[in-house]
Amino acid sequence: MRVLLMTWGSRGDVEPLAALAVALRGRGAEARVCAPPDEEFAALLARAGVPLVPLGPTVRSVVAGPTPPNARDALRLAPELVAARFATLGAAAEGCDAVLATGLMPAGARDVAEKLGIPYVLACFHVLGLPSRHFRPGARPGTPSPAEETDHRVLWEQDAQRVNALYGGALNDHRAALGLPPVDNVRDHVLTDRPWLAADPVLCPSRGLTELDPVQTGAWILPDERPLPARLEAFLAAGEPPVYVGFGSMAAHAPQDIARVATQAGRALGRRVLLASGWAGLAAVDDADDCLVVGEVNQQALFGRVAAVVHHGGAGTTTTAARAGAPQVLVPRIADQPYWATRVADLGIGAAHHDRTPTVASLTAALSRALAPETRARAGAVAGTVRADGAGVAADLLLRMITEHRSPVAVEHP
Repeated sequence: MRVLLMTWGSRGDVEPLAALAVALRGRGAEARVCAPPDEEFAALLARAGVPLVPLGPTVRSVVAGPTPPNARDALRLAPELVAARFATLGAAAEGCDAVLATGLMPAGARDVAEKLGIPYVLACFHVLGLPSRHFRPGARPGTPSPAEETDHRVLWEQDAQRVNALYGGALNDHRAALGLPPVDNVRDHVLTDRPWLAADPVLCPSRGLTELDPVQTGAWILPDERPLPARLEAFLAAGEPPVYVGFGSMAAHAPQDIARVATQAGRALGRRVLLASGWAGLAAVDDADDCLVVGEVNQQALFGRVAAVVHHGGAGTTTTAARAGAPQVLVPRIADQPYWATRVADLGIGAAHHDRTPTVASLTAALSRALAPETRARAGAVAGTVRADGAGVAADLLLRMITEHRSPVAVEHP
């Protein structure tokens, strides 16, 4: 069997597909990944032994400018991505038995699968993009009043209209070229009635939070056996566990002056600081030996050896820190990040810093809560409940789906 996996987004959108591809390979299936051609994504997939089919522009070229992408950028990018998906997937999906898509509104993936007559799955890593009466589009879950429920329905209808405005024209033009009928609601067409939720059920419970019926597989985690660099090992051995500070691919979105603020906050609490440079290019503020800057390293090996993890609140970083039992401070910036910050705080495994501009005082206070003994104890307890088999669960589901599609009468349902 052969499966095509597709995404366009940050590392948090690419690495789970590498994990799923490895799980499929372990079950005797072939997987190929269509993803942005960023160098670090190519290196990640190469390390996992997974073929990369380049798709669209690099993510870094879109998000790593001096200012965050705006509405005009979105209007230009959306049709470009639709065209890239039809062109790339149309060739890459030949001979495949299923297509699974994730990342930034993957309009075009289902359509290629439809043309080829093979199954399609939409996967997501959180519930925030799924229609719900419990939260507004892109907002944290809550329990609205009856009046607010009506408002929420209107907002989700407007969200569908926004997606149509961005993707509808390009999608239907390409569908027409393939002899397919037009789509009226692009968002719902892409999501389907049963998207897959690749998130841990403890960290991201889905029951009752969406009007859809997601299949929750657990998070797709790529095992990482890389040793830590010798320089980092020496730093860890030279004193008490440091505070890790990293904002991943949040380049233009990273908090202003966060390296200085985080370093001073750590020092105020008597802690050494480990800065992950990331796309924001975090750098040391002085030459003191209580701070070390590292590039991309094995977080699975590192997070169990730090005092706390200060980060942007991406799904992958949150899950990795939770599995390691490391207390967290989340400074959310965009998209699903406020949800993860609230969830970490609600679980008692860290602190949420929702103010977008941390000061030394505010970050020190949040970090102090995360470093409290009761927070570490709670983080350790929750760590034991976070599952690591999500990619295997998803691989089994995919292969079963393909088998059922090939022989719908022969397969019995439980």
